Amino acid sequence: MSLVLRSMTTLLVLVAVTAGSGCTKKAEKKQGRPPAPVLVAVVGTADIPQRLVAVGTVEATESVVVRPQISGELSAVFFTEGQEVSRGQKLFQMDPRSYQAALKKAEASLARNRVIMENALKDYHRYAQLVKEGIVTQEQAEAYRTKADSAAADVEADKAAVENARVQLSYTTMTAPIAGRLGNLAVSRGNVVEANKTTLVTLNAIAPIYVTFSLPERELAAVRGRMAEGRMAVEAELPGGIVERGQVSFLDNLVDTTTGTIKLKGRFDNRNRRLWPGQFVQVSLTLAERKGVVAVPSQALQTGQKGTFVYVVRPDLTAEMRPVVTGAAYNGLTAIEKGLAVAEQVVIDGQLRVSPGARLEIKKSGQPQQGASQINGRP
Repeated sequence: MSLVLRSMTTLLVLVAVTAGSGCTKKAEKKQGRPPAPVLVAVVGTADIPQRLVAVGTVEATESVVVRPQISGELSAVFFTEGQEVSRGQKLFQMDPRSYQAALKKAEASLARNRVIMENALKDYHRYAQLVKEGIVTQEQAEAYRTKADSAAADVEADKAAVENARVQLSYTTMTAPIAGRLGNLAVSRGNVVEANKTTLVTLNAIAPIYVTFSLPERELAAVRGRMAEGRMAVEAELPGGIVERGQVSFLDNLVDTTTGTIKLKGRFDNRNRRLWPGQFVQVSLTLAERKGVVAVPSQALQTGQKGTFVYVVRPDLTAEMRPVVTGAAYNGLTAIEKGLAVAEQVVIDGQLRVSPGARLEIKKSGQPQQGASQINGRP
């Protein structure tokens, strides 16, 4: 009997536990998930520029590899590595003694042949007079004329030799052919350098400076149309968000058939020396500016299996997942071509806790108002 009572007691306990568990689950189901805390922004309008973005390489407007034009010993260096120099500033001095001696030798030869020429001319004039008097023959006078002409030719050759010796001597002093910044000194003083072969230093002109970049050929018509309207602005963004502004100065005359791109160059004043040859920068071209387009903060955009979407806040504070078609992006804003209307609210933070139809709790902070004022262009 006691065994039967014990079994019945156990069965009643199990039934009670099961019933209690079922009630708890029903209560939880009835209560639902708590609202997801989110930040929102009001959809507004903004002026969004139509921009083309590419990766560019900084290049010197002029680059000169300094090499000696004569062979000899490098006797002096008049700069420090990395120094900025002006055009005509003295850079190197080579040992001039052998070239000075060559100039003196050429000048001495010129002086000697001038004396020979003057004497030959005197002899010819004297014999020409004797021919008139019938004392000597014409053939004898012509021989002296030939000597005079030969001496005159020797003088002209010596003049050229003197000029060449002077030029060679001038090559012993090397000056900067352009204004710019000097690089690494490849040869120290005391070394013997070879004419037109030994590289001494590279000189780059960096103010102004070029940024070279390429765009897809499908953008060629738009770029040409914009350049036909006047000067086309270009921006180069460096690491850290620093932006330098310049103008497009060159559009290539052919499309690269291998890559399907067209080469352009932007010219920048580079007064602050922020752009450096060989550096990679992000280049932006503004083709046009669209006024008053529907726009949202870029952080509102999400990507799903069916494309880009945003979470829209319904009047009952629930979330609606709405597909959108996006346009150009600029300064933290993205243009919306289709899918949103002005004055709607979109979630800009907390999307990971949001699902379609979920209840929302809008955080009380200044961020939603800040996003709305930025879109509408108010300070």
